[in-house]
Amino acid sequence: MPDFINILEKKITQQLNNQHVGFLLGAGSSHLNGEGYPLAIELWDLISEHVPSDERADIQNKLDDGASGLEQALDLLDNGGVNETPHRHSVTKAIAEHFRTLNPKLEIHSEFLSRLSKRTEPMVPIFSLNYDPLIERASESKRVHLIDGFQGAEHAYFAPSVFQKRIGSVQKGYRGLQLRLDTGIIHLFKLHGSIGWYERSPNDIRRCGFGSEIPSGTRRLMVPPQYRKATDTMTLPYSSLWSEFRGMLRQGPFLINRLVSIGYGMSDEHVNSVIENGLARTDFTLMIFVLELKSEVFQRWSNKKNTIIVTKNCCSLDGETGPGHPDLWDFEKLSQEV
Repeated sequence: MPDFINILEKKITQQLNNQHVGFLLGAGSSHLNGEGYPLAIELWDLISEHVPSDERADIQNKLDDGASGLEQALDLLDNGGVNETPHRHSVTKAIAEHFRTLNPKLEIHSEFLSRLSKRTEPMVPIFSLNYDPLIERASESKRVHLIDGFQGAEHAYFAPSVFQKRIGSVQKGYRGLQLRLDTGIIHLFKLHGSIGWYERSPNDIRRCGFGSEIPSGTRRLMVPPQYRKATDTMTLPYSSLWSEFRGMLRQGPFLINRLVSIGYGMSDEHVNSVIENGLARTDFTLMIFVLELKSEVFQRWSNKKNTIIVTKNCCSLDGETGPGHPDLWDFEKLSQEV
């Protein structure tokens, strides 16, 4: 169906070149064909030896008994009571320890950010579900201005009001001094936290170097891969970040008209509910770029209006399903198209 692919590509180009575009990054955008950060399905084999032995045995038993992955195994070990089991926090610590040792190449993310920084809007939002610092490191490498909600240096403090501010330069003209807003400023919202983030007290959220260990006596701020994560996101710093996510998709005052989802398998309901609220708007388009989707997930999203899906095996454009695309689902290819 060459006509379908041609129409699909033209539609995507048109949407990406429009204004008011936001980006949602999942694990596939950081995988880099195995040379970046691991996917969820790969995590346990990489981190299990860093989990305390008793908890490691509990998790492994659940996996051996048929749990579909690490997230389900953690769910089965947690009865949902007030007192949490330690498993998910031990897993999060092990993930952070493993991620701190990784230092993937930045070329693809640098290209992505360089192109976004040339957009003509004052703010370009990136919502990330990832813990890794690829976006931050790439922005620093390419000298792209990025705002992530923190201010300061060695132990930066969380100040979400920075997301509401705009940056510009004062210029002298024939009408006197005038403020000209800078454009292409990246606003990064890490919805599940990050390595390097920690809490000293409930209202004292900090960020240290991404390759550094957090200070002793503090609490790591990374939402574990487990069903409690929907509740976790109701507290600082996550509540501020999720408020921005919901606001830009549905509530305003700063609305995006297009959300480009890259490398996200569309399987987290607390994320999906926000996206579906956005799709209730007639002026909102969702674009999904990912290697593959489960058949039931593809069916769910392909039935929605104003939705474009690109995977390796099949694509969908406004409800019409066609063949897959050879490379447009890949982050490296997309980094050259935005």
